[in-house]
Amino acid sequence: MQLHARVGSRTASRTSSLRGSSGRPGPAAAAGARAAAPRRGRRMAAPPAAAQSGAVALDPAAVDLAHRLADAAARITTRYFRSSSFDVDTKSDASPVTIADREAEAAMRALIRGAFPDHGVFGEEHGRLAVERARRRRGKSEPLFGTLVALLHRGTPLLGLIDAPALRERWLGVAGQRTTLNGAPVRTRACGEVGAAYMYSTTPHMFSGDNEAAWSRLRSSVRIPLYGCDCYAYGLLAAGHCDLVCEADLKPYDYAALVPVVQGAGGVITDWSGQPLRWWPDGPDAAVRPGEVLAAGDERAHAQALRILDWR
Repeated sequence: MQLHARVGSRTASRTSSLRGSSGRPGPAAAAGARAAAPRRGRRMAAPPAAAQSGAVALDPAAVDLAHRLADAAARITTRYFRSSSFDVDTKSDASPVTIADREAEAAMRALIRGAFPDHGVFGEEHGRLAVERARRRRGKSEPLFGTLVALLHRGTPLLGLIDAPALRERWLGVAGQRTTLNGAPVRTRACGEVGAAYMYSTTPHMFSGDNEAAWSRLRSSVRIPLYGCDCYAYGLLAAGHCDLVCEADLKPYDYAALVPVVQGAGGVITDWSGQPLRWWPDGPDAAVRPGEVLAAGDERAHAQALRILDWR
């Protein structure tokens, strides 16, 4: 198994998830609804495929740990939220990092080691810690002022959590089960035409070269292109507040948690070629690590978007 967790923010002033020390999600914040694209008259998308129920059964302790990881990160990142008392450093890949990122990841790693000592840990800020006994298991923890936690088995994401602490919103997706937002089931909304879609991308600057040309075709085809949100956009999609999310340059710790959340809400999430999003560094597809991600609330819009992207 692989246990993923991500916390942090690409800008120090933005937080997509934090929770109080009680660990109990609060009511969905009105700000989240106001930021979402307007709902059209909606027909609920179909429930997740029954085939997902054939996935490996999860130990309830893994779901409990996912919540505890998000809570631990929230207690740290909320201390820094909207604070000007810390610096934003630039890493070798030009992405920003703060003390909140590093402290949150360290706390999450400690929890993973305590709960599952035979799991390895892979994090953005502190790298990969391999465990010899964990040839077929791996854990991952990483910060961004929005917390992502994922559990994978043989490369397939089985559990995903998106936590937005400042808004007190938490999405939980488990293979074969309905995705929940603060404990209440959610669904994507129907959108049969790309031309009617509201589409999020974190920033136009995440695209370059061939993928920028492909994304530009899709951006010009949707009804409303929207920007920002990072992982929060996938939560909005799962709750029926937008229709597409199209991004590039994502790492396994960026996309693994999103897969069960989107699929469990009735949506579709793949790479730009329509292939499943996986990560199994010691498996037969170790060299395959997609950077481009396309999520849709409706499989019809997803199929149309893939044709427009026309990706290799």
